[in-house]
Amino acid sequence: MQIKDGELMAAVDIGSNSFHMVVARMEHGEPRVIDRLRETVRMAAGLRADGTLDAEHRARALNCLAKFGQRIAGIPTVRVRAVATNTVRRLASPQAFLTAAEAALGHPVEVVSGREEGRLIFLGVAHDLSASRDPRLVIDIGGGSTEFIIGRGLAPMHTESVQVGCIASTQRFFPGGKLTRKRWQRARDEIGVLLQQFSEEYLEAGWTDAYGSSGSAKAIGAAVQAMKLSDHGVTPAAIAALRDALLAQGQISTLKLPGLAEERAPVFAGAVVIFEAAFAALGIQRLRVCESSMREGLLWDLIGRAGGSDPRTASIDALASRYGVDRAQARRVESTALMLFDQIAPSWKLDTEAREWLSWASRVHEIGLAIAHSQYHHHGAYILRNADLAGFSKQEQHLLAAIVQSHRRKPDKTTFSALPQRYRQLAKYITALLRLAVLFRRARRAESQPPMRLSATTQRLILQLPTGWLDQHPLSQADLEQEVTPLSDLGLTLALSAQ
Repeated sequence: MQIKDGELMAAVDIGSNSFHMVVARMEHGEPRVIDRLRETVRMAAGLRADGTLDAEHRARALNCLAKFGQRIAGIPTVRVRAVATNTVRRLASPQAFLTAAEAALGHPVEVVSGREEGRLIFLGVAHDLSASRDPRLVIDIGGGSTEFIIGRGLAPMHTESVQVGCIASTQRFFPGGKLTRKRWQRARDEIGVLLQQFSEEYLEAGWTDAYGSSGSAKAIGAAVQAMKLSDHGVTPAAIAALRDALLAQGQISTLKLPGLAEERAPVFAGAVVIFEAAFAALGIQRLRVCESSMREGLLWDLIGRAGGSDPRTASIDALASRYGVDRAQARRVESTALMLFDQIAPSWKLDTEAREWLSWASRVHEIGLAIAHSQYHHHGAYILRNADLAGFSKQEQHLLAAIVQSHRRKPDKTTFSALPQRYRQLAKYITALLRLAVLFRRARRAESQPPMRLSATTQRLILQLPTGWLDQHPLSQADLEQEVTPLSDLGLTLALSAQ
């Protein structure tokens, strides 16, 4: 469903330091921002060692989301994307927080991986810069993690997410807010070791210009400009001067620098030391500050999903290639599954997005065969849960994994109950259709399918086949009779009849 000119859309970035929301109106095929909301929540500061979130920061987060929710209450969910990043990724039980967060916001909240976060960041930055075929480096320091992306045009080529952020680094390396040269050197050294994991690859790939896209980058850029440390963006000399100024003051609680906003001061040291380590590891000579970031990328991604250029389709096809899926068989299963879908979609109130889920699941339902035939549905589900799939949130990957895991043998009810409520019935319906399609394509050869008619009620499937067809195909008859029990585990009864 395309987003039309004049329609509103919104993107919500539930970050580890700040929560951001942008509201935009579609104008001439582009999002025009008409409203912005931002609140410093510092959720990462409330993350305990056991993976729980303290009551103060949880309440602060939900209160902020309730404010955002009031602003976008009239915008349909299909035109809203809300994503959570590092801190929610690290929660021991993220679903408890997500349920409350979705209730406060009034819209679903997705959790994205570090690499998917990087892709969205680059997408937002790239749309904000002049067109170029040259590779660019983007660094985004968040509260709990830092993303490093090299990309060309609108597409990232290399993406890394490192578990260091301005809040986490300030708390870890400067406990009590005390700034000393010894602590600073330790912080720079330890962060530098983490960056060595990919620095050689990045240096070999190369880039022409480097950009900082986060609030940390903007804060550093503002301080550099106010202190007249550089006329050409952020340089290694400017970072060194900021470091010396911070160490001279010695205490975060009383930190004051020209151009530094008061709310940014408590986490500024962590941001500066990350940049210093990054400049050294990657040989950066100048970094420019970019205004756009992940929230703008979310808007563009939303437009792409609605307009037929969904990156998730490309990810599925790339995954199928990587694991050597039998494409001919996948196409046969997909065509049969979609034929069945089109017959019962009105009865089950399934939309075009549900059709895409069935299509994607059909294309990768056999990826587990690359590991072993035995239990290949479990192998495939493991891959789908844990792979970095561009365009997919963690919940979406789990939805796809649940379908693939349950497309043969006995469906695992726990995989469905572990999904967000909004996905559970969808997953069961899509799984049922995929199971039937796989059954009819068991021969793995190009052969005409019998004229079949599938009708449905909420909890019942009625499959009509030509008179005598089952008698002529005893294996299919046995498979369909055996399918009654697995479908009952999905909450469906299967009835067979002759046309």
